Amino acid sequence: RLHQPMTLPRIERALAELYGEPPPEAKLSKLRGDASTRSYFRARIEEAAPGTPRELIVMQLPADAFRSDEGGAQPTSSQLPFLEVAELLSTRGLPVPTVYAEDLENGVVLLEDLGDLTFHQALLGTPSPEWATLYGRAVDLLAELHERCAELPGESVVSQRRFDRQLLDWELDHFREWGLEAPFGELEAAERALLDEGFRAISDAIEAMPQGFVHRDYQSKNLMLAPDGALSLIDFQDALLGPRVYDLVALLCDSYVSLGLELQEEMIARYAALRRIEPEALRREFWWVSLHRKLKDAGRFVFIDRVRKNPDFLQWFPQSLIYVGRALDLTPGLDAFSELLRRSIPGFPDEVSEPSSSME
Repeated sequence: RLHQPMTLPRIERALAELYGEPPPEAKLSKLRGDASTRSYFRARIEEAAPGTPRELIVMQLPADAFRSDEGGAQPTSSQLPFLEVAELLSTRGLPVPTVYAEDLENGVVLLEDLGDLTFHQALLGTPSPEWATLYGRAVDLLAELHERCAELPGESVVSQRRFDRQLLDWELDHFREWGLEAPFGELEAAERALLDEGFRAISDAIEAMPQGFVHRDYQSKNLMLAPDGALSLIDFQDALLGPRVYDLVALLCDSYVSLGLELQEEMIARYAALRRIEPEALRREFWWVSLHRKLKDAGRFVFIDRVRKNPDFLQWFPQSLIYVGRALDLTPGLDAFSELLRRSIPGFPDEVSEPSSSME
């Protein structure tokens, strides 16, 4: 079993694995970890030997690091999922941080330092008319990721996990519990029946879709941007098999970014061309999956506040529901479900307020 997280990670053994004995002295500074249960530090090595890194990232693991807290079946794996997926992606020639050393007994992994500039920060520093260039790079990398991971070993941790009906339904119920009833009150029986009917339609549609490799959180805060503009992938430990369009939805319906429909449609078409998929078929899949993903995200942000006592993500609750409203406009047969959300959530979809925090 891994240790309970401490204020500062015990990195001496991992440093010795990388640098040799005696391990060099490292100065640690804590990094912001967003919604992750993992903690991150930047380590600066004052006396690094030539050919060894002077800076690296220390990932401190939680006690239950072999489990995903995102729902679904837990695979049996003797290797930490992050490390297994990192090795898989690296051997396929995909840009991921180098793993320098690991010490699972102390819950520590040493990683290549990719800098501080995320895709999200790059967007904030770029005029929105120029966003198409940045998103084009992200879509191109995503298509490459999916092409190179189209065939997977049967024993891979990715192959053992999938967006099956149980997980689809769990994520929608996560929205009901946290994104709907927690902030706005419990539904009456008739309303609950309408909600469940809408959920069934969404899950039915997604179950019938073509499947493929899914990063599971391919969004603007999980892409690192190098000075030369090259992108790298992080936060891929929950990868699994699921709807082929899922990662594209995560990127183009990113709750941290207000993206217009025109740019979304342009990038859907770009990805379809790169993957040789009929564009209209991909577009239909995109908006069904958008419904599922953004409902789940809205619920997740409230869950992070109420359960993990971190209110920082409540600010993105309204944008999640803006995307839900857009998806409902572009998805047939869900009028009753849409009306229920309008009755239950004040201001839905475009004027929803940030929920009050449990920390207030």
